[in-house]
Amino acid sequence: MSYSRFEAMKLLGARLEKELVILSLGGAVDEWYNAAPHMREASLFQQQLGCVTPEAFGLAVGLPHRRIVSLDTDGGLLFNLGILATLGNEQPSNLFVVVWDNEQYQSIGGPATHTAKGRVDLAAIARGAGVAKAFTAQTLDEFDAHCSAGLAAREPYLVVAKTDGILEPGIRRKHSDGREDKYIFVRHVEQTEGVSIMGPSEHN
Repeated sequence: MSYSRFEAMKLLGARLEKELVILSLGGAVDEWYNAAPHMREASLFQQQLGCVTPEAFGLAVGLPHRRIVSLDTDGGLLFNLGILATLGNEQPSNLFVVVWDNEQYQSIGGPATHTAKGRVDLAAIARGAGVAKAFTAQTLDEFDAHCSAGLAAREPYLVVAKTDGILEPGIRRKHSDGREDKYIFVRHVEQTEGVSIMGPSEHN
């Protein structure tokens, strides 16, 4: 059983207000850009597999009073399963991890990931690494319930969303590039936290 990632994103986005979001590459970027337009400045759009949840963890440690949301993918998490052991040991109380599991590397044409054969269970791997609150959501209703619980949890919480591989048609493409995205996100953190992270650019 699988469901629309875009519809799941809209459910999650409706629950977010002051959180910070780290997400991966591929079709998920444009879908999140449209599913949660109010979170665009608060979202860091990444371009590296294996880096999303580690970066979200670092942000969670640096801003322990702030809820951090990692929007990872099955392919991305499989690139760096060691982050689950880090979460299990460190137990960040403000980190909610969503893994969009469509069983494929969609950004490079759709070759299957290791979850496609039904033997690899990312939630079970997370629990084995010490993340006790790790679940798989087979339906939109289950996913929404886990979003509610995960955003309120005081320990790391992970939900694997078993989505289909169908990209949402007709949505607006994100118009900014990675460099611009970085500055938009950093300036948002500076403004909402009242801190200075990156100084003005130097001109030669």
